[in-house]
Amino acid sequence: MRNFTFYLAGFLLLFLTQVYGQETFESRARMISNKIEKITKEEKDALKNEVESVNLELEKNTITKEQADEKKAKFAEVRAKNIETRIAEVQKELNDLVQEKVDGKIAESDSSRTFIFRFNPKESKKNKNGERRTTSQAVFAFGVNNLVTNSSVANSDYRYWGSHFYEWGFTWNTRMLKNHNLLHAKYGLSLMYNNLRPTDNRFFKEDGKYTNLETSAVHLNESRFRNVYLVVPLHFELDFSKKKIVDDKVIFRTHRSFRLGFGGYVGGNIKSKQILKFDDEDGNDVRQRTRGDFNVNDFIYGVSSYIGYGEVCLYAKYDLSPLFRHNIQEQRNVSLGLRFDFN
Repeated sequence: MRNFTFYLAGFLLLFLTQVYGQETFESRARMISNKIEKITKEEKDALKNEVESVNLELEKNTITKEQADEKKAKFAEVRAKNIETRIAEVQKELNDLVQEKVDGKIAESDSSRTFIFRFNPKESKKNKNGERRTTSQAVFAFGVNNLVTNSSVANSDYRYWGSHFYEWGFTWNTRMLKNHNLLHAKYGLSLMYNNLRPTDNRFFKEDGKYTNLETSAVHLNESRFRNVYLVVPLHFELDFSKKKIVDDKVIFRTHRSFRLGFGGYVGGNIKSKQILKFDDEDGNDVRQRTRGDFNVNDFIYGVSSYIGYGEVCLYAKYDLSPLFRHNIQEQRNVSLGLRFDFN
């Protein structure tokens, strides 16, 4: 599934283009989504042409079916890497945009705006002037990350403050009761970056179907193991924001008071990478990046919860799926940090 990163990027594009459609923050997010769309289309079209050329060779019997399959797999891998590299550049723009939102350097959007498909102008006008049960938010979270081993993170093999997680995405928030504001369903799409930094000058090494920590023969200035996931989160949220009366009409507001959310997430691994930094024999700085399978589970699922006030919450998540597929000792990722839901 990792060779088809562009499909997953396409899902992210869908959320970007449908959730955001007005000026300021939303218009810039839409511009970024258009860039992602262009990148994925270009690489997808190029892959299609390459596959067709291989099929022609196969029809002419100039290559065997095994050779054709091998060529197609290599082409798919190259295109997936191209998409990852090109989208990473665009992702920096999205990070900068979210930071500007946090710093208050960009205009606020209407927090009561509903997510709608703009197919019916009359319906759009009605929603613009009426009460909305669904709103949308940009989500950003960060904090510390580690692995639970034997039901504990005590005496961990990974740095407590040096191992971090990051998450950003978009959510829809739907009030579930027509005449009460307490219960909401919150769902969307997120990218999760889980980073682990081993202690004692160690790094990860594959040994057949197992992945173990080994001590490096040279001093490592940095050892970092990163896993990136595209996930679909779902939470049930209790929002204690008070209603507002405007012209004898009841307006239900969100993210204005104490909030509590509980639920989980499910998704897939789109990248695993190890980054090592060390000095060579000549004293030169060496940065070694290795992208591979590392026997990491392709699928991820877990539970998560958050509690806070307004847009800021304390956020915790725990993977129910083990990090590695075959290791005898099962280890599961756990994260604790802050979560921001920007209307």
